[in-house]
Amino acid sequence: MADLSLEQVTENYYDVLRELGNIGAGNAITALSQMLQCKVDMQVPQVRLLEFSEVGEMIGGEEQIMAGVFLGVKGDITGSMMFMVEAESARHLIAKMTMGMLPPGSEFEEMGLSAMKELGNIITGAYLNSLSTMTNLSISPTPPALTVDMAGAILSVPAIQFGVYGDKILLIQSQFNDDVQLDGYFIMIPDLESYAKILTALGLPVV
Repeated sequence: MADLSLEQVTENYYDVLRELGNIGAGNAITALSQMLQCKVDMQVPQVRLLEFSEVGEMIGGEEQIMAGVFLGVKGDITGSMMFMVEAESARHLIAKMTMGMLPPGSEFEEMGLSAMKELGNIITGAYLNSLSTMTNLSISPTPPALTVDMAGAILSVPAIQFGVYGDKILLIQSQFNDDVQLDGYFIMIPDLESYAKILTALGLPVV
């Protein structure tokens, strides 16, 4: 496996990574639609390669209260992945999943958090499944962890891990709606060797 720097990944293979982001987000939203048992429309995802320090600002500011689902990625590739939504969007999704059974204001108690974790598990699993299908690589998630906190605090978890690899990440912003408009953010953090494996599996030369 050729040595590959993060600069090479971001400069030479951005279009490929963007397309992977688009397809993965599309599969994730399809899974969300099936889970909620309603039609969910999605705008074309915005895929960006960012300095890690810029992510908080891009998702509404580091003090923005968010729900974040974090999981590890294992198998032929390794790394981590996050799915984040604003707190009000998370409340809406939880209410949909629990069919309005929870009293208003209790969405972030045990039952609601369990529902949100399951939602995050299913849609990130759908994202990774699409990546596995496209590359024919074995890719599976670790059990998810859910946090409701300020964006900056949530992002500190992958920041610690990502410091090993560099300072840029792949951020996929997916705007979707059922009866309200929601913004979801996928953050992909493969390690550098995994970037090379993905690109090689897609038939691209890694030099």
